Amino acid sequence: MILADKISELRKKNDWSQEELAGQLGVSRQSVSKWESAASIPDLDKILKMSELFGVSTDYLLKDSKEPEEELLPAAAPSGDYVPETDGTVRCVSLEEANDFLDTVQNTAPRIATGVSMCILSPVLLIFLFSFDAEAAGLPRISESLAFTAGIIALLGMVAAAVAIFLHCSGKTERFAYLEQEPVELAYGVTGVVEKRKKGYEPSHGFFLITGIVLCILSAIPLFVCGVLEPGGILSGACGFLLCLLFVAVGVFFLVRTCVIFGSFQKLLEEGDYTREEKASAKRNEAVTTVYWCAVTAVYLGWSFYTMKWERTWIIWPCAAVLFGAVLAVSNAVRKK
Repeated sequence: MILADKISELRKKNDWSQEELAGQLGVSRQSVSKWESAASIPDLDKILKMSELFGVSTDYLLKDSKEPEEELLPAAAPSGDYVPETDGTVRCVSLEEANDFLDTVQNTAPRIATGVSMCILSPVLLIFLFSFDAEAAGLPRISESLAFTAGIIALLGMVAAAVAIFLHCSGKTERFAYLEQEPVELAYGVTGVVEKRKKGYEPSHGFFLITGIVLCILSAIPLFVCGVLEPGGILSGACGFLLCLLFVAVGVFFLVRTCVIFGSFQKLLEEGDYTREEKASAKRNEAVTTVYWCAVTAVYLGWSFYTMKWERTWIIWPCAAVLFGAVLAVSNAVRKK
């Protein structure tokens, strides 16, 4: 139970309306309404007044999921929602800032996912033009140079549009970059609000995660089906691969979208990959990460343009992702030694 729920429950136990409680605290009814809907957090002096009015300790009001009968003595340690004095190295996050961050991420997550899917689908036209038999379809024959030029223009155009989307979204979330890099402390009551929003999103996160993974697994089916229907056929093989890319693009869209949104909760709560230890480790490995992925991208583009076998060169990405963990492990071991 968070602060907002406790205020509402204690008010109702005393048979007070929001207006009556507001009058005793010297605030407006709208303020009490915002407190109970978790849209804002009362000041500390109002917390003290409510503690006296309701006959409970401030420790009970500030600690999430704490029942009145479980109240500790005033000497108990402060909760995670209460902001302790620090040496200035820990940044405090207010409720308004936390809600602004979560809302911004929810708006940009679908766009980021769309950009990633566009990168996956970027070679579609190039593959189609090289495999399509225009003469068999009764259409004018397209020269290889024209097909290559049109395919490359489409590929680079989609990648450029995706990069523009990434830069636009990065500009909107740039002011929250400290959540990934610095230790943070949530102001009192904010932890409960964030956890409540996270719990409400968890069912959707599970659905999108499962859907994305299943689509990526099923993406191999078109390759087998087309191979069985027309063994050795160039066009059927290309169509199977294009359908495979479509399955992967849709699956990755769901995965990226939900992971970006769920990651925003983890950043605020310093969970998962965003604990203080992980932040310190990521900062130490920042140079290694940048060099590694730039090298992988260069190898991918060089190999793809040299061989023109885009239907095969994509394999470098899952291999690079697996190898990346080993690179970081070696880097950390060398640094410790």
